[in-house]
Amino acid sequence: MNLEHHFSRFATRRQLFRDCGIGLGSISLTHLIERDSCSAAETNGAMRVLHHPAKAKNVIFLFMAGGPSQLDLFSHKPKLSELHGKETPKEFIEGKRFSFLGKDAKLLGSSRKFKPCGDSGVEISELLPFHQKIADKLCFVHSMNTDVFNHGPAKIFMNSGNPQPGRPSMGSWVNYGIGSESDNLPGFVVLQSGPRGPRAGAALWASGFLPSQHQGVPFRSTGDPIVNLTSPASFSGERGRDFNDAVAELNRQRLAATGDSEIETRIAAYEMAYRMQSSAPELMDLASETQQTLDLYGAKVDAASYANNCLLARRLVERGVRFVQLYHTDWDHHGGPGQTLGKDLEKCCSQVDQASAALIQDLEERGLLDETLVIWSGEFGRTPMGETRNQKIGGRDHFIDAYTLWMAGGGVKPGVSYGMTDDLGLSVAENPVHVRDLHATILHSLGIDHQKFSVKFQGLNMRLTGVEEAHVIRDILS
Repeated sequence: MNLEHHFSRFATRRQLFRDCGIGLGSISLTHLIERDSCSAAETNGAMRVLHHPAKAKNVIFLFMAGGPSQLDLFSHKPKLSELHGKETPKEFIEGKRFSFLGKDAKLLGSSRKFKPCGDSGVEISELLPFHQKIADKLCFVHSMNTDVFNHGPAKIFMNSGNPQPGRPSMGSWVNYGIGSESDNLPGFVVLQSGPRGPRAGAALWASGFLPSQHQGVPFRSTGDPIVNLTSPASFSGERGRDFNDAVAELNRQRLAATGDSEIETRIAAYEMAYRMQSSAPELMDLASETQQTLDLYGAKVDAASYANNCLLARRLVERGVRFVQLYHTDWDHHGGPGQTLGKDLEKCCSQVDQASAALIQDLEERGLLDETLVIWSGEFGRTPMGETRNQKIGGRDHFIDAYTLWMAGGGVKPGVSYGMTDDLGLSVAENPVHVRDLHATILHSLGIDHQKFSVKFQGLNMRLTGVEEAHVIRDILS
């Protein structure tokens, strides 16, 4: 057909645009459909990497900073209690590294009572009564091990796969790889509670050599999540929009002149901040939750606590945030003042037990647990030997060879215990799981093959799991 002859048959230009299917209305509709069918990730610099169907859409990592004592919480060792006060068998500790223990350290049995819970029969300590009620929803990995035995480097290693600062954190890798489904909130959010921030600080959620727009954004628990987010009353509305547009245009001109990718991050940050001025107050308003939900978590409106942060984590994933990480300090129970396995451990457990269990229950009731992977872990565990502080044996040293974490939701089998340690908890006896294996498994649940997910930096193909061998823990996946 002669297109020129065909189009000449239309009486008006309006009819032409209407009937050829590319009218202004069609263009606008196409734009809206494409925008809504694509996540925000496709416009914020994410790679959109998916190697296989994902079981999980979001991650909530409950990080117990300091190293919880698995032997007093999740790993019941009657033999250790039987040999309490005895010398540690030399063959078990030869060649092992500790931060503070001497060579004459004695075995330390737990004074806590454990009981089998749920249909799975997993034994959980009396310190975690709310965990006992949700035992069948959890997957326990009892054979975790890591490489680094001091807090700061161990936290960085758990979060980035490398003990030295400067590498991208896991949340940054995930945000860069598949992006976020939220247009109005960052894709990677960090929430903190406890007496102080975690050792290593911002290195734990840094983006390293990835674009800095993928770094974690620390939120405060109350008020504006970010200081100075709200514009002055005289600088809001259309005036504020005009200011942001002007700054964005100047930045785009500078980007065109220099090609600096960090200017793109600056543009995105300004735009995100502007959108958050409306989305953030709604997010932080826990008064919109029912009293029943607040009581479930033990949360209080306008308070700062781990319980509030757990509830905020649920609200964040509801709104499409990809990776939420909670840090709660201080689990470093060496036995000195404020660090005992008595009242100080009890205090830590009471602060996190109810809210952690409530998060799992709440996600499940809202239909979000199947698509949200939840992890509860520290950077390492604690020794089966007692540590002496002030002439008293009242704590445990850092331990990297065998500890416990739990996972739930996001394609993980519920009511499962994986791996095993020996009778004294000194070494892994079955199915060892390294931190890199955990990273590979988290990525796998999100639809990412850790071996194929890399970024070239300084001439090398860099991965979250590094060049060392890492395995997906397939036996715990549904």
